Amino acid sequence: MTLLDLDTRTALAPRSISGDRLRKLVAERTGDPILGHEAHVVSQVLPFKVSSYVVDELIDWGRAPDDPIYRLTFPHRDMLEPQHFALIEQAVAQGDRGTVRQAVDTVRAALNPHPGDQLSMNVPQHDDIDGSGMQHKYAETLLVFPRQGQTCHSYCGYCFRWAQFVDTPDLKMAMSGPEAMTRYLDLHPGITDVLLTGGDPLVMRTELLASYLEPLLEPVRDHVETIRIGTKAVSFWPYRLLAGPEADDLLRLLERLTAAGKHVAMMLHLSHVAELQTDAARTALARLASTGAVLRAQAPVVRHVNDDPRTWADLWQAQVRNRVVPYYMFVERDTGARPYFGLPLARAVDIYREALQRVSGLGRTARGPVMSASPGKVVVDGVVDLDGGRAFALRFLQARRPDLVGKPFFAKYDEHAQWWDDLRPHGPRDREFFGVGGTT
Repeated sequence: MTLLDLDTRTALAPRSISGDRLRKLVAERTGDPILGHEAHVVSQVLPFKVSSYVVDELIDWGRAPDDPIYRLTFPHRDMLEPQHFALIEQAVAQGDRGTVRQAVDTVRAALNPHPGDQLSMNVPQHDDIDGSGMQHKYAETLLVFPRQGQTCHSYCGYCFRWAQFVDTPDLKMAMSGPEAMTRYLDLHPGITDVLLTGGDPLVMRTELLASYLEPLLEPVRDHVETIRIGTKAVSFWPYRLLAGPEADDLLRLLERLTAAGKHVAMMLHLSHVAELQTDAARTALARLASTGAVLRAQAPVVRHVNDDPRTWADLWQAQVRNRVVPYYMFVERDTGARPYFGLPLARAVDIYREALQRVSGLGRTARGPVMSASPGKVVVDGVVDLDGGRAFALRFLQARRPDLVGKPFFAKYDEHAQWWDDLRPHGPRDREFFGVGGTT
């Protein structure tokens, strides 16, 4: 694919592969029809979509299925529990849509589709404002989910928002236009940061994206100082930033926002250094940086994709070379294909610490490993030996209770623990921190 091959429409919406084409593609590219069959079965439950760019330019098919980008994007049977895989496989073999749907609903319900109390605690409640397309967990930050941006150019297999992409409306967060957002902001002058998220807002036409962003320039909303846009377009479809009027209009939009004094942060989802090794990706980053926006990068540490220190060190170094600030190393959330991608917290700590040793100070800006759990963002600073035994040293980087932010506390060491809910207070003084999961 080159820029000369792209018209404006193609640049905005790439050729993508999903559904029945998945089985054929995997079988053809890997030479293994069983892999194709298993991927097809899993895709009935976990959403699958991949762009032609990922298939043709990122995946090393000679290494598949062990290529990290293949593992990142393509379904594998181990993403489901064995009994769940068998249930779906049997339903697919029967060929009855109703039977498949019933089996799929059963399995999805067991995958914790909305971790961290996203729907029960984070959605704003106002009698005259529909808050279903927003989240307001922390006082200064509002998350906005434009309906037209609730898909991506490709899907990550570990995505904690997989429920946004399935055909179950009750699981989705989305707003149909910016009116609810602007009304809510006008009632909450303490909000300084607005984050457009999804999905991926950059799947939207620039004109539609501007309808959400330009109201933030009106004087009545001067309290909004920072505009964040979450995206994986640089990795999955960099031509969105390179080709045609849509790309140029997007850059001009970002320039208008920065010229108006807003801090514009492009929150880039970068999981592996391979995503930054194409000319298209590097050029896309350069174009983004030219607008005055700050580029920041984050991703979870996950099995099969980036679960070793060298991968993270290479990734952070490549980010710095391309004017991207390493921001977060997250822990895989307790949802979706967590048994396949998840790692023990102790292993995540070792990966983070050893990766830091391999980079300069500019690469050490990434905070981690961080759990974005119900009570807040919890960083695991390491493992320590205390009078009562070994413990995880923890801090809240952000919390429902702001008074807890930055205070050190401890959890009993558990070599098998993968998530906040697996941890227990180390001593009496730590209990306060573990009692905030369902309170504000």
